[in-house]
Amino acid sequence: MFNLSAASSAATSATIVPFNASHPPQSTTTLLHHKGTSPTSSSSSSSSSIVCVQLHSPSSLRSNFSPIKAMSLSQTLSTAPSHHPHSPAPGNKQVLISLSDKKDLGILGTGLQELGYTIVSTGGTATALEKAGVSVTKVEQLTSFPEMLDGRVKTLHPNIHGGILARRDQKHHMEALNEHGIGTFDIVVVNLYPFYDTVTSAGGIDFENGIENIDIGGPAMIRAAAKNHKDVLVVVDSEDYPALLEYLKGNQDDQQFRRKLAWKAFQHVASYDSAVSEWLWKQTVGDKFPPSLTVPLSLKSSLRYGENPHQKAAFYVDKSLAEVNAGGIATAIQHHGKEMSYNNYLDADAAWNCVSEFTNPTCVVVKHTNPCGIASRDDILEAYRLAVKADPVSAFGGIVAFNIEVDEVLAKEIREYRSPTDGETRMFYEIVVAPSYTKKGLEILRGKSKTLRILEAKKNESGKLSLRQVGGGWLAQDSDDLTPQDIQFNVVTGKTPQESELRDAEFAWLCVKHVKSNAIVIAKNNCMLGMGSGQPNRLESLRIALRKAGDEVKGAALASDAFFPFAWKDAVEEACESGVGVIAEPGGSIRDGDAIDCCNKYGVSLVFTNVRHFRH
Repeated sequence: MFNLSAASSAATSATIVPFNASHPPQSTTTLLHHKGTSPTSSSSSSSSSIVCVQLHSPSSLRSNFSPIKAMSLSQTLSTAPSHHPHSPAPGNKQVLISLSDKKDLGILGTGLQELGYTIVSTGGTATALEKAGVSVTKVEQLTSFPEMLDGRVKTLHPNIHGGILARRDQKHHMEALNEHGIGTFDIVVVNLYPFYDTVTSAGGIDFENGIENIDIGGPAMIRAAAKNHKDVLVVVDSEDYPALLEYLKGNQDDQQFRRKLAWKAFQHVASYDSAVSEWLWKQTVGDKFPPSLTVPLSLKSSLRYGENPHQKAAFYVDKSLAEVNAGGIATAIQHHGKEMSYNNYLDADAAWNCVSEFTNPTCVVVKHTNPCGIASRDDILEAYRLAVKADPVSAFGGIVAFNIEVDEVLAKEIREYRSPTDGETRMFYEIVVAPSYTKKGLEILRGKSKTLRILEAKKNESGKLSLRQVGGGWLAQDSDDLTPQDIQFNVVTGKTPQESELRDAEFAWLCVKHVKSNAIVIAKNNCMLGMGSGQPNRLESLRIALRKAGDEVKGAALASDAFFPFAWKDAVEEACESGVGVIAEPGGSIRDGDAIDCCNKYGVSLVFTNVRHFRH
């Protein structure tokens, strides 16, 4: 084998000091130089190019070497005989298998052997095949070169890659293989070092071990086989073994099958590389917004339709390293009910993200991604009833979320609770989502409806990257993780809110964070009384919230997701006239003084949070 390192590509011809082929040294280093120049000339000189050729001669190959003659550097260096002693005979079918994940390897190996394939394999894969009773030719028998550099180099060899990449319909390709004694591979079965699992393991991993778990030879073989898929079948997933064996038994020539496997191979490598890139970026810089970003997505399910029946849709899980064990509705377990729809995922995500923000036992009811009812109580049954009561019309057909376990008692209440509008109609929901369920609680909920989707989810971790698509691009931002404990509620009026009023303001502020802008929430005693959402002007959102809150608005807290642009004869004054006790808003308007003066006139407390909560 030759390892050729050139200091310059300028050389066009060279001489080499010959050695005795009958007694080749174990390792001989010889200098090649331009004719007419001194071999001792500097390698950095523009007039002289020095090339180092290292010849390795294992004892098993000594008899195969022949003298090397002078040649042009543009020619291929070759010392191989016309037929390699371990190359397969013409017409022999050959498969290369090298796996980290050896699931169903014995079944695959036995099936291929029965179909007449010669199996070439590496290291642990070869050992596993032999234990399964499958005959194996080891890679080093083809390369006549041992595995080296702690396994970094074993398949990176012309005898391997030539057999994968050669096009069978190109005469000169086949002649080249014959000249160098290289056999072809018909199938390549490879999967990669478990980099993803290793760097996301609970115990963590240091930088050097992370680097050592980056596969090099595997991706090279996969990409080579996928590129040449017309002649070479490439398999990276054990789930495809049965289809492969059936395909081979039928002696088919289905190019679509080959292309699908090739696509899957390139996708496999692309996802692998994205994980390496993500990990290495964090090790190097750590900035949340790299110059280039790849998000690996894995299809979880095809959906019946999208937001509307005429739109096709599917659901993908984000396989980024940052999402491993990070919670969220995408990884929720569905215990019961119809398959999730596009809108179900959106609504369940909104409900779960909202309820997970509260520390006390809380129930959130969501309709069209907006919370229409929120209540926190030590008694979760009371919280549930109050959340539904806030807007029972909207709650019907909505999503109910809890931040504590659903037990038998709560499950019965969910199943039997009647609508507050008439006291008779049993409440209907699309989804119930909670962090866990007791065995009996789950059994009772399953009895409520065949279609009720019951989800078990883990709380979203904070600090995630939030992505949103626009035409032709993506917006990226930090997730909005701020809670009342993270900010200051600064009193800017003459009247200071009582402790209970301040708690109500904090609760309302946390609720309004999850309502679509322009958003207004009215709350009291840890219960949302009314909300106005999605209106083009803040005054209309206020009026909707006041109408829903009714007489309970007296002494309640009002929170706005953004500042009030006007106060007199506008939202602030109408809120004060309604009887609210305290208003929480970010502040920042050029007319903040008007808002303060208005609240002072009506004896209402006004607190500035200096934090806006737009949600579009």
